[in-house]
Amino acid sequence: MSIETIRAVLATHSRIRAPMAEIGNDANLFTAGMTSLASVDVILALEEAFEIEFADHMMHRKTFESVNAIAAAIESLRVKVGAA
Repeated sequence: MSIETIRAVLATHSRIRAPMAEIGNDANLFTAGMTSLASVDVILALEEAFEIEFADHMMHRKTFESVNAIAAAIESLRVKVGAA
């Protein structure tokens, strides 16, 4: 799993005006300017980039509020797939 890939997806799809390099991994992406509508684009792009599908119970603001939160969600999906 790559933080760089998450950041690249966010840079392209989050519609945050500040450069991603200025946003820390724990910074709240919604406070930084990502809208709920933009988060849908981010979710779809993350699913494509990582070849995953976010479960329904993960579809809430907290899952996508920071780079670290996104990384943790992706990692939890990959662990479940690996265990299956």
